[in-house]
Amino acid sequence: MAIRVAVFKEDAEGERRVAIDPVTAQKLHELGCELTLVNHAGAAAGFPNSSYDDLAVVDTNRLACAQQQIFLAIQLPSDEILQQLPEQAILICQVFAARRPEAVAILQQRNISCFALEWVPRITRAQSMDVLSSQATVAGYQAALLAADLSPRLFPMLTTAAGTLRPAQVLVIGAGVAGLQAIATARRLGAQVMAYDIRPAAREQVESLGARMIDTGIDAEGEGGYARELSAEEKAQQAQRLGEHLARCDVVISTAALPGRAAPKIITAAMVEAMKPGSVILDMAAESGGNCALTEPGNTIVHNGVTVAGPLQLASRSALHASEMFARNVANLMSLLIDNQQLSDDFSDEVLQGCLLTHRGEAVHPSLHQSS
Repeated sequence: MAIRVAVFKEDAEGERRVAIDPVTAQKLHELGCELTLVNHAGAAAGFPNSSYDDLAVVDTNRLACAQQQIFLAIQLPSDEILQQLPEQAILICQVFAARRPEAVAILQQRNISCFALEWVPRITRAQSMDVLSSQATVAGYQAALLAADLSPRLFPMLTTAAGTLRPAQVLVIGAGVAGLQAIATARRLGAQVMAYDIRPAAREQVESLGARMIDTGIDAEGEGGYARELSAEEKAQQAQRLGEHLARCDVVISTAALPGRAAPKIITAAMVEAMKPGSVILDMAAESGGNCALTEPGNTIVHNGVTVAGPLQLASRSALHASEMFARNVANLMSLLIDNQQLSDDFSDEVLQGCLLTHRGEAVHPSLHQSS
């Protein structure tokens, strides 16, 4: 008997991605899945209904909830839709539970086994399932393009009959996947790029991309490739050294994040006021509160002549490729749930355990039991 899988249409404002693209849909079909697509779920990403084969189409997310076993989405669906999920169903999506505690309660009440993709363990065998990395690649690329568009300065050095224009000075804060992609893209656009990360291990990757690493004397390497939270003394040291560099930059792209927590505040209002008029801060951490004290998530403001942008849904700006990568991540995770074209109820695999948020009416992920 086929495994029944529904693909939701995203309802978040600005979200253009879809959880499954046509190529991956065919691969899931070969694994024994029978897919149902919500009408036009992939249209904004460049995948009309006609590009999908071997699946049914229903008009709404509500209708898709009927008689399915697995539900796929980019972002956690609305509370209304969660209430419609069949009991004991499986939901696979990004959750970010701290932002939607009421939704987690619904998942428990409905006895839903929810796999939160942002918690896929950062281990070698799970790299092909890591949606944070795949989507950060797209977001970092888009961040550099958006910053260049907002800046009144050109990024490359140009020698013209009207004189020579110096290259823009770009600082990227955070050298994770998004930061490294932002560095690479800004370099391709011709900027001179510096980078800052409190993990010394990032230096080699930064320098391999042709950027210069700023050293503030702080080592904050944490678990799972993330940085740990800084002490008050370390934050003061960071602020002093970083502020000196910000004052000389034309563009700052900030990417620093902490798993499951609000983004660390790295750029103070005083730092912004010390920057040159016409400078740009592109805060990629806006969705979790922002790295800049002046960031307004979803808005672009000008403070003392400095543009501070807090864009949301950056990966959706390249929705086609972002969807393709997300879909491959999801399909690879689903392969752990399917055995010989049958849905398994064994979630003991370390990857599944690492991202299982709710199961059998219980909140099972450690992040849900940590004090705020």
